[in-house]
Amino acid sequence: MVTEVIDTNELHKMDPVFGQMSFDNHEQIVFCNDKDTGLKAIIGIHNTVLGPALGGTRMWNYTSEWEALNDVLRLSRGMTYKSAITGLNLGGGKAVLIGDAKTQKTPELMLKFGEFVNSLGGKYITAEDVGMATADMDLVKTVTPYVTGISESKGGAGNPSPVTAYGVFMGMKAAAKYKFGSDVLEDKTIYVQGIGNVGEALVEYLSNEGAKVYISDINQDRLEEVRDKYGVEIYGGSNLYAEKMDIYAPCALGATVNDFTINQLTTSIIAGAANNQLAEEQKHGKMLRDKGIVYAPDFLINAGGIINVYAELENYDRKEIMRKTENIYNTTLEILKKADKEDITTYQAAFNVAQARIDARKSQK
Repeated sequence: MVTEVIDTNELHKMDPVFGQMSFDNHEQIVFCNDKDTGLKAIIGIHNTVLGPALGGTRMWNYTSEWEALNDVLRLSRGMTYKSAITGLNLGGGKAVLIGDAKTQKTPELMLKFGEFVNSLGGKYITAEDVGMATADMDLVKTVTPYVTGISESKGGAGNPSPVTAYGVFMGMKAAAKYKFGSDVLEDKTIYVQGIGNVGEALVEYLSNEGAKVYISDINQDRLEEVRDKYGVEIYGGSNLYAEKMDIYAPCALGATVNDFTINQLTTSIIAGAANNQLAEEQKHGKMLRDKGIVYAPDFLINAGGIINVYAELENYDRKEIMRKTENIYNTTLEILKKADKEDITTYQAAFNVAQARIDARKSQK
């Protein structure tokens, strides 16, 4: 008898959904296709114990459907814990549209996507993410009530990016307080990787505080625009991770903290807006701890955006949005101290707090 040895990289082809490493007992995964508009989308609903699954829609030119599936699974799972640790009565969900937002996003495509969201009857509520704008959410709103992040002129809370950045800024200051004994970021060297809407808003907060800010992005025009606007420096080297810095702020896509980068990082703190910054949460969280690098858990400090859109569901005002977001500072300090006291990673400490809230609600039901 001959036993065929299957490469682990091929396993996902045999179990394309339930067999994924990123699959974490998700409640529902919806594949959306429309020939006329070219829509190809995946909606991931991870957990609805605390409430309806809320999470943004991302449009990205994925290299494969497998990559898109992996992304929506990881992102929707992260949203569950983001809402839980922030104290919101929401579950975790996310949607990804496969395609180039600059050339393939059309009003017809967005409307068709809205119809798919509507068909879920409120189990999933969408919002803005990478490749999307407030105007897109306004359009989706015309075909479904299950959308947040619409324009203030239309009764919504508006663009969540500045609020997300404020939460990251608060989390970063808390990490600085824990690591350096002071939350003053003046003269601290900070590298911001990814200058989208959130990244730019974070740069503004940091430059106003007097930090030495270096920016990195794949879009050179965008870099020059932000540099000229805030008087920061464009990183011109070839390996950002090996540069000497106080704080590394990943604000682009996830998994930039991995085997390769951790071995090179000399930073004291990692605090950024990107989702799923750790390629492997347990392994890389421990590697950072062993190196003495303070990691401010991403799903904790980038929760400002969901706080902002949650206001549309709970009808609280801008002042309350900012108060809740500012509290990320206190929660981050508590998590960092909890991790130290229990001798666990900061990721694990944050996860435990979030999971405990979900378990408590589940037992009540």
